[in-house]
Amino acid sequence: MSRIFCIPGIIFLLCAFVLSFLTSISLPYLTALDITRVHFGNAGTAGTLDQGVTELRVSAQCKLLGVWAYCSYDVNDSRTCSKAGHGYNVGIGSVVDKNTSVIIGSSWTRGLAVHPVATAITFVALLLSFSQHITVTLVSSIVSFFAALLTLIAFAIDIALFVYVRHQVKKINGIDPNTNAGPGFWLTLVTFILLLLAGGTVCFGRRKDRLSGATTTTYTTSEKKPFWSRFKRKN
Repeated sequence: MSRIFCIPGIIFLLCAFVLSFLTSISLPYLTALDITRVHFGNAGTAGTLDQGVTELRVSAQCKLLGVWAYCSYDVNDSRTCSKAGHGYNVGIGSVVDKNTSVIIGSSWTRGLAVHPVATAITFVALLLSFSQHITVTLVSSIVSFFAALLTLIAFAIDIALFVYVRHQVKKINGIDPNTNAGPGFWLTLVTFILLLLAGGTVCFGRRKDRLSGATTTTYTTSEKKPFWSRFKRKN
């Protein structure tokens, strides 16, 4: 493939892989890369339910939801994170009105595991993009678009979690919640765009190579002959 298309495609895939990898690590390992965060105007209570046992209640001013866990920050900015796992429950209540509380069930957080799957597919596309073989580059383009599809699914799950959390916390009295999309949410969107650019760049590069090859063949095979050569006697 022409290097003018090959190099940008590799750069797009590399950036997409790095961003997707960081988002996949998320909480509790990278506490700055959450998917959804809730700020409490008044001190609320946040915790997790363990198989229907009593809810753990701690005074919190901020709550972050990541791919593998959630973290709570108290008024002294002391962080407490739940145990990392696939699909976790989050309970949010109020110290003012203990009769109002909501639970973000594992059905809303389990789908976040699509993030590492999309990261793995992006890594495969990145490895294939280093090849100069035209068939391998075509496969790299297809894998890039497949990774973009998985990233889009992950982003849709992020949106669903954000909307659901925002809707649920509004039911709680006395905490004045403010729900926002976290950095991991926006990194997923950027990753999706980069993967589309990478797949499209590879496709354009392959098409240009085919057109240039066809033009070369045409000029080499269609040699022009003078008009009078038609009347020459054949031996």
